[in-house]
Amino acid sequence: MKNDSIKIACENRKARHDYFIHETYEAGIELKGTEVKSLRAGKANLRDSYAEIKNGEIFVEHLHISPYEQGNIFNHDPLRRRRLLMHKKEILKLFGKTREKGFTLIPLKIYFKKGRAKMELALASGKHNYDKRAALAEKTAKRDIERAIRDKQKF
Repeated sequence: MKNDSIKIACENRKARHDYFIHETYEAGIELKGTEVKSLRAGKANLRDSYAEIKNGEIFVEHLHISPYEQGNIFNHDPLRRRRLLMHKKEILKLFGKTREKGFTLIPLKIYFKKGRAKMELALASGKHNYDKRAALAEKTAKRDIERAIRDKQKF
């Protein structure tokens, strides 16, 4: 029996700081051979990447997958546009939602599920600076409260 566990190849940690995440979707990625090997080695970067829908297909832009070190002439452009694989109904639903004001598609992470490369896409809207500061203050306050409770339990 094959291992069904999920192995995360790369993650966009900054996305949850910069955007409000409304919904998440899973999509397959159309990759070349050496790109898969680089992904398995964790040589990818999701920073500044986004997805867009053109002609009923969904593509991810500015996803950087480093060239495979042992690959030679078979390596591909690290920033090439890559097609994502989703059901047509999901793509049309996302197309309608991204036409609304302020919504965009942001990749959150790339992972391997049952040996296949998948991407977690988020329907997101951008945060303003005051939203980021409020979230950071809330996170700090929560951490301080947990630390105080933990220290009190020691005594």
